[in-house]
Amino acid sequence: MSTYKLTLLALLAALAVAGRYAFQFIPNVQPVTAIIILTGIFLGPLSSLLLGILTVFLSNMLLGMGIWTIWQIIAWCLIGLAAGGIGMVWKKVPFLFIILFSVFSGYFYGFIISLTTYQVTGHFWPYYLAGLPFDTAHAIGNGVFTVLLYPLLHVLFRKYAKNRFQMKDSQ
Repeated sequence: MSTYKLTLLALLAALAVAGRYAFQFIPNVQPVTAIIILTGIFLGPLSSLLLGILTVFLSNMLLGMGIWTIWQIIAWCLIGLAAGGIGMVWKKVPFLFIILFSVFSGYFYGFIISLTTYQVTGHFWPYYLAGLPFDTAHAIGNGVFTVLLYPLLHVLFRKYAKNRFQMKDSQ
């Protein structure tokens, strides 16, 4: 992994952490999932995996650590790995598909986080069903953030790809 790519991931992690902190007053609405998905699609599964881990640890230093931290890492890393797989299979992923995947990921994230309660209390379905309105907010937020962040991050990722190929040509 090049210094340029590590710098890009650090910038994305800072954006995700700042976004998560800035939107903490709206439950489950945050740009983190959208950033991880776009990173996975454009930079690959390893990059989204690293971004997911970095984002959870850094943002939870501000928002609080707990048993849920492990499940957040699992959920965002699985979402990032899936997005990376999608990006590897399709060279040009349709924008509508990215939005739909973002919405689905909001519900998937909620499902994984609900496993935290099962781990502690042994009861899953009551907690999961009670959390569906929050998962819906997360899903809608993911769709909106994907629409808003895609143009910005797409340009950033294209610049990265251009610089990467220029560095390979100069070697």
